Amino acid sequence: MTLVRRGRSIAVLGFLLAGAIGIIASTQTWLTVERADAGEAILVPGASALPLLAPLSLAVLALGLALSIVGPIVRLVLGVLATAAALFLGWTTVQLLLSEPVDAVAPTVTETTGLAGDAAIADVVQTIELSAWPVVTLIGWVLLLAVSLLVLVTGRSWRSGGRRYRTDAAHETQTAGPVDAIDSWDDLSRGTDPTR
Repeated sequence: MTLVRRGRSIAVLGFLLAGAIGIIASTQTWLTVERADAGEAILVPGASALPLLAPLSLAVLALGLALSIVGPIVRLVLGVLATAAALFLGWTTVQLLLSEPVDAVAPTVTETTGLAGDAAIADVVQTIELSAWPVVTLIGWVLLLAVSLLVLVTGRSWRSGGRRYRTDAAHETQTAGPVDAIDSWDDLSRGTDPTR
């Protein structure tokens, strides 16, 4: 496998893993709402906390599959699109981690309790606890997409570097000839280099 194909495989694998992490995370519990009325805790999945999580992760997954069959220009465009989609999800995840995510739990609270309106929901919600899934998803997106985009952008330099290395190696093989050990020692003792 050449360096270019190996790099393409790494990029495709990175996008596929990023999309898979997002899809799996959308089905897991991201937020746990402890109720003020002593009722059963409300579990909010990733798809409810971030409505765009599942469709954009699916799009990243599809773009990762497309990377393996398209040309280099389209591959780079798809890589940028997939990275933009996942970075958008990453940014919304950061906002969710840093803020009090009452708006993110409101639809699930309304569906569970039948209450609507900010005041009614605020009366029900006592505390909101974040699970580990937002952090895992965010770290996975950042690492996988950074590596994948880096591989896509630097793929041509890998190819040119490999071609230059092969050319230099072939040139050295052609120009290097047999050297007599005795003559070499004599030449070296006179201050000359027999290999030049």
